[in-house]
Amino acid sequence: MEISELYKIYQQHPVVTTDSRVCPTGSIFIALKGASFDGNKFAEMALDKGCNYAVIDEKEYYKADDERYILVPDCLIAFKELAREHRRQFDIPVLGITGTNGKTTTKELISAVLSEKFKVLHTEGNFNNDVGVPKTLLKIAKEHELAVIEMGASHPGDIKALVEYVEPTCGLITNVGKAHLQGFGSFEGVKQTKGELYDFLKDHNALVFLDAGNEHLAKMAADRGISKLETYSSCIEMKADVEGEVISCAPFLKFSWKSKEMASHEVQTHLIGAYNLNNLLAAITVGLHFGITAEQICHALEGYVPSNNRSQLTITERNRLIVDAYNANPTSMKAALANFTYMQVDHKMAILGDMLELGVASAEEHQKVADYLKKSGLKQIWLVGEDFSKTDCNFRKFKDVEEVKKAIAEEPIKDHYILIKGSNGIRLFELPELL
Repeated sequence: MEISELYKIYQQHPVVTTDSRVCPTGSIFIALKGASFDGNKFAEMALDKGCNYAVIDEKEYYKADDERYILVPDCLIAFKELAREHRRQFDIPVLGITGTNGKTTTKELISAVLSEKFKVLHTEGNFNNDVGVPKTLLKIAKEHELAVIEMGASHPGDIKALVEYVEPTCGLITNVGKAHLQGFGSFEGVKQTKGELYDFLKDHNALVFLDAGNEHLAKMAADRGISKLETYSSCIEMKADVEGEVISCAPFLKFSWKSKEMASHEVQTHLIGAYNLNNLLAAITVGLHFGITAEQICHALEGYVPSNNRSQLTITERNRLIVDAYNANPTSMKAALANFTYMQVDHKMAILGDMLELGVASAEEHQKVADYLKKSGLKQIWLVGEDFSKTDCNFRKFKDVEEVKKAIAEEPIKDHYILIKGSNGIRLFELPELL
């Protein structure tokens, strides 16, 4: 079946599900596959539960005498092409976001700013892969005036594949750092893959929002000859369209910003971490481009409260926790630690988990963190995981999160500011309720 024919069916039944457990009446089930499941096996179940059609890609599950079955060569490709066809029905600005760190927070900040004036569709949570992105695109509706789409990557070519379906009209890369090195192979692989967003925008003469103070991003843009730019920077010596600087972190970030046409503004945020300044400046730059006033921008940023274990402060009866346990890589770990040591608070403690998916660079990168910690001045440091256990340092080490839980039960911690950071697989997100 041609994608145009499938889209006509979608227009009559504009709800798509890829989960046979959730089958709204009149919806379309698309049989995706994963490492441990094959959606084709559940097509009949989905139809019985209420779906009007089932899109499958294995002939053994196809019933030629039942028009509710739609056979395609590849369900994932059909899903993405259906989403692209839907996206093309809307002549609205579509902002594409990628980057090693901060892309989800930046996406949420930009959406908060733009929502001061527009009806905005944005990626929910971190649904930024080749399944999550099509799901988001299919949610674009007539009332939406802008879309903000987050795109993630863990292998070469991932962003190139996504932008071909998103077709962004403008975009930004938050930063590039050492993450998913096991998949990318090297830092150069990271830059090349993230730069695929710049490639698309350049080829379509589209606008790039650029962190001019980031030497890697500046070079990536210059190497591609990108000239359609609007810039921001937290580097005082770097002139940009929007400039900002930290006022304090005690513990929430307070900063000032200004543009060429405006006086300086101060914003008190609910974000932990000076490293979030560039994410905030990105949101300001995008907002100004789309006509959001300075007052509206400040209102949106002051009202934004983070969630999902990202740069958030959790106050318990015993401690104040800085929970950043969704993900970790050498770049984000260094930024979190630098901010934590900078924070003007007493009685600090860090509980740090392994940074996963670093491949052959893992031992070296974990030792670099340990070496940094030796000079940090932090007195209480707990390291969790196999990689940290092999580092040369005298900090307290734990095999896994279960050992940490036992230690907390035996030695209750009170009246501390505690940084909790590690890769999601280390499960440090289980600790806040104990602290």
